This record gives sequence, C-alpha cells and structure tokens, in this order.
Amino acid sequence: MNANTSHRLQVAVMGAGAVGCYYGGMLARAGHAVTLIGRPAHVQAVAANGLRMQTLSFDETVTLSASTGPGAVAGADVVLFAVKSPDTESAGEEMRSFLKPGALVLCLQNGVDNAERLRRVLPGQAVAAAVVYVATEMAGPGHLRHHGRGELVIEPSSRSAELAQALVSAGVPTAISDNVRGALWAKLILNCAYNALSAVARLPYGELVQRPGVNDVMRDVVAECRAVAAADGVTLPGDVDTAVRRIAETMPSQYSSTAQDLMRGKPSEIDHLNGYVVRRGEALGVPVPANRVLWTLTKLVETPAAAPPPTRSL
Repeated sequence: MNANTSHRLQVAVMGAGAVGCYYGGMLARAGHAVTLIGRPAHVQAVAANGLRMQTLSFDETVTLSASTGPGAVAGADVVLFAVKSPDTESAGEEMRSFLKPGALVLCLQNGVDNAERLRRVLPGQAVAAAVVYVATEMAGPGHLRHHGRGELVIEPSSRSAELAQALVSAGVPTAISDNVRGALWAKLILNCAYNALSAVARLPYGELVQRPGVNDVMRDVVAECRAVAAADGVTLPGDVDTAVRRIAETMPSQYSSTAQDLMRGKPSEIDHLNGYVVRRGEALGVPVPANRVLWTLTKLVETPAAAPPPTRSL
C-alpha cells in the first residue's frame, strides 16, 4: 500500500504506546513518513528491526523512524498526540517550540478535556480532539498486538479532511464530526463502565461481564455518567447501552488500558475517567456513588501499600 506522493504526510507520534503505534504504523504502512517518539527500549527496537504490527488482518514489520526526544516533531504536518492524560500539559510544553506553524496536533487520548487542556499550552496551534475505538497492546518493545476495531472520529480543523482521507486510504475508518464532545463523552462512558472493573479484577472484557453483579454495577455507572453528561449540556450520539454491550462482544480478549497500566506497575488514567465523572458530578450536584467507588478502588490498587511495621517480640 503506498500513499500518493503528492499527499505524503510527515507524521510524528508523540507518545508511541499501543494507540500511537497502531495509527502511526498504519500510516507508515501506507507510505507516509512517520516518526515514533517513545521510550528508549521501544525506540531502539524499532530503529533496529522496525515495528512489528500483529493485527487481526496482517502480521508485518513496518519500517519507520523513531526517537526519544520531542524535537522529532519538527517538520511534521500532523502530530498524533497519544501520551497519557496526566502528561498532557507537560508533553505539550516539551514539543511546543519544535512544532511547525500550521501543523495539526490530533489528540488520541482517553478522557474528554485533553484537547482543551492542550490548546492552553499550545496557543495558536491547530489542535483537534479525536475519539479512538481500538483494542491494542504492546507485546514488547517494537511489537504491537491488535485485538480489534480501529475507528476514529475527528473534530473539524484546517487539516482534518486531509488527515481523514490519508487514514481511510491507510485502512483506518475515519469520520469527521461536529459533535466530538458528545462522542468523547460516549467513549468516556465506555471507559467508566469497563476500565476500573477490568483493572481491579484483572480480567478481559469477555470474562468480566460473565461474573456475578458486574453488569448491574456497569448499569449503575452508565446511568450516573448519563446524568452528569445531561447536566453538563452534552448530547450523547447513538445508543450508549448498545455500545457498552458491544465492547465485550467485539473485544472479548482485551484488558482495559487501566488494567494494563496497573499490571505493569504504572500510574493509570483513572483520575481522567471515573475520577473526572466524580469531579463533574460534584460540581453539578449529581450523585455518582458507583463511579466514586470504582475510582477509589482503582486508586487503592494503584498505590503501593506501605511496608507493615516490624513486629516486636515480648
């Protein structure tokens, strides 16, 4: 698959984890010039051997560039911004002085307010939000494993149409929507329903929903999220209940990103998922007890317990 040379994009992926590597890899496979920006072990593996993309439809090694420094965004037409939500401002500041005027920064992150936060640290830069529907994981340095889906919904911007065309040509179903805020909230609801439960239980979605009580808890979480969204003036697109059910059906072997973080001993994004709903619920006067419990349990699991005091013998 080759990109039309007159439309060959220079693409940088800031935060080359599983999501960034999937979309960056798909664009590179289609002939676009892609540079991954990530951790040293991952960068070294990609530089030495390329990026192995083990997907549902192909298993190939894709050749692309890789770097550990934010300066690698220089000259990019598009920056796929895929860092963890707590790192939005710091990563934005790191790359700010290297960005080309007119470059589009596309937020491929969990949560609903990352693009807004990024615009505050990148004044005058084109920043667009995107809603990501993909199940991926890093199986090791330089090795991406894809479990399902891959669609994107992108906010309108000066370069959104050009990027969407490149993504579709690369095999990524992509739509541009005037209601990305609503779509981000719909995605947030999916995350709130599954992520914490998958993390605490350390179960993939298909097994998770078979356990007693899980579907009832998810139903309560979704109802609370709907109430907060309505109080916040958000119009949710589509059938949220069907979308929640389809996650377990279409991604049965997928662990949530929160579960993957905790199993690797990394901080999670739970403050920007159920924690965000808790904060907005408090601000808007909407009770959210189920979301509060899931946020609290995840924080307990995430924070290592202190060593017990030494016992004294009599």
